[in-house]
Parts: sequence; structure tokens; C-alpha cells
Amino acid sequence: MKQLIKWVFFLAVFANVASCQSQQDKTITKVDKQVIKSEVIGKEVQLVDVRTPGEYKAGHIDHAVNFDLSNQSGFLKQIETLDKNEPVYVYCLVGSRSAYAAKILQDKGFTKVFDYSGGYSDWVRN
Repeated sequence: MKQLIKWVFFLAVFANVASCQSQQDKTITKVDKQVIKSEVIGKEVQLVDVRTPGEYKAGHIDHAVNFDLSNQSGFLKQIETLDKNEPVYVYCLVGSRSAYAAKILQDKGFTKVFDYSGGYSDWVRN
């Protein structure tokens, strides 16, 4: 009986993880520098730099807005200004903060989130 309970529990956890992953795959897409160059630069898109204001001021991708993820309440207010039904591209320095920001956007109902996982450090690298 204990074995059956463990098996049912395992299946329930697995189904939940698979369901979450499936949903994430539909909403959040990791992108690279080539995608940013071809689909973002020179286009009317929502491009969000989630680094601190100091990092943003030191250099950022053209036309990106700065929504500082480290200021959680401010970040949540700022994302309310975005269109949830239009693509949102997010980046940080190397990809950790943008992945977290992408998850927040997904949780808030954004339907197309693109995470530039290489971040600004990849952008400035030759």
C-alpha cells in the first residue's frame, strides 16, 4: 500500500512539473543575439533592461527601458505599463535576472516573453 501511495505521489508531482514546463514553453522563449538584432533592433517592440539604473546608465541596448528588478514593488508597477498581448523582450547582464523577470511576466499574464539569456555582456562582446 505504501508503495502505491509513493507511486501516485510521484505521478502527481511529475504531472505538475510537466504541466508547468509545458506552460512555460508556450510563454517564455530564450533568445540569442541574432534574434535581438533581427526582431528587436529598429522595430517597435517592448524591450526591458531589468538591471539596476547604474548598470543601465553605463550602457544598454538601444531603445530599452529600464525596469529595475531589484526594486520589486517598482518593477511590478512598471510592468503594468506594458501590453500583455504584445511580445516583451527582457535582458540583464548575463541571464539570471532576466529569467526571473520573465517568470514574473508570465505569472502576471503576459503571453509572449522573450528572454535574451546572454544579456548585455553577450551584446557588447564581439
